Amino acid sequence: MARYRLQEWLGFVNSDLHKGYSPLFNSTTPELVRRERQETLSKYYGLLEKLLTTQPWLLGERFSAADAYLFTVTNWAPHVGLDSSQLPAISAFQQRVGERPHVRGALLAEGLLRDRL
Repeated sequence: MARYRLQEWLGFVNSDLHKGYSPLFNSTTPELVRRERQETLSKYYGLLEKLLTTQPWLLGERFSAADAYLFTVTNWAPHVGLDSSQLPAISAFQQRVGERPHVRGALLAEGLLRDRL
């Protein structure tokens, strides 16, 4: 059953979140479409906020590929004007994932994070 839950979350992040961001990166997207996508993404993040207040990861107590994917996609939010300041569980999730040594290493290697040593 855990495998199906993983596939479910990967599908959600791929089909609903990832695809929802696509028009927000296009400078020719009409403002009406941009607002609609931001509202839809905010609704999805509200659902994730509720879940992540009850458990640390999408599948419960175990970090998974779905968490890594959610982390990556959610990092796009500030770049497209999506405000996540009212989502403390999402913020805590992003921090937990970002503190993982391999994630931190990848972010440093890609120039997405400055080492604060």
